[in-house]
Amino acid sequence: MTEPTLDIIAIGNAIVDVIARADDAFIEAEGIDKGSMRLVDTETAEGLYGRMAAGIEASGGSAANTVAGIAALGGKCAFIGQIADDQLGEVFAHDIRSLGVKFETAARAGDPPTARCLILVTPDAQRTMNTFLGASQFLPAAALDRELIASAAILYLEGYLWDPEQPRAAMRAAIDVARAAGRKVAFTLSDAFCISRHRDDFRALIDDGLLDILFANEGEILSLNETEDFDAAVDATAAKVPLLVVTRSEQGAIAVKEGQRYAVPAEPIDQIVDTTGAGDLFAAGFLAGQAQGRSVTDSLTMGAIAAAEVISHYGARPEADLKALVAARLG
Repeated sequence: MTEPTLDIIAIGNAIVDVIARADDAFIEAEGIDKGSMRLVDTETAEGLYGRMAAGIEASGGSAANTVAGIAALGGKCAFIGQIADDQLGEVFAHDIRSLGVKFETAARAGDPPTARCLILVTPDAQRTMNTFLGASQFLPAAALDRELIASAAILYLEGYLWDPEQPRAAMRAAIDVARAAGRKVAFTLSDAFCISRHRDDFRALIDDGLLDILFANEGEILSLNETEDFDAAVDATAAKVPLLVVTRSEQGAIAVKEGQRYAVPAEPIDQIVDTTGAGDLFAAGFLAGQAQGRSVTDSLTMGAIAAAEVISHYGARPEADLKALVAARLG
């Protein structure tokens, strides 16, 4: 087996994030459940975009946020995701490349346009996400750079992208490539609604031993196991996955590796401004720690540091120097 030349390669939705402030009255008037993530069609996306306040626009998507965070921590990363041949597609490609992430997926001609996520952030820092998946749900297996996938130590997959048929097939093909090359496969459950739609598929990935690292938050691990008993859910899944990582918001995070449980508290911050990207950046910190050969506890701490930084301001990308924050905390 050849030595990897990349730390992480991720496959996910290539989305342009539009993040704006909104009050509870606006959320209610739009008929949206506060704090939820819903999929919207082109007409709904364009209408909501026109009614939103001015905000921040940048390349986004869960897995893209994660590799951006890993790059900020000094990791070597690549991203595979489908954009359209349009202005927002150009914005996405330029932005993610400017962060030091290798991105070479060819743009798709014609409709639908590049995906976008309209994120409404209320004064209590809750984010309500309205996602138009657009071109991102048409990533074919033919678009995969198999040599690039085989060159990465870890393949990281986003549960959000499991819904459409084409990218689901592409991710299954990528898993085969990574495992044939002797690489690790990491997967994030992404959201409870993904689990409700694909619980059997996700369980099959776990039961078949195709995942080396699984990321979830507390609600997701409960949903996966269809129980309200957190410890029972963790134990059931950890018995089947070599490394399980579960975030618990203000209660910090845990990991279970080879039957041993590790835990770290949440990092203290002055004020929570926007929780967008918290889980994505936690995964970035943890995976960067693993790529650097750090312990599970230190990797959890790096995840907590990255998550704390990103929720202290608007947007899903770090603004402070993550490497400096980690060095100050862990050396």
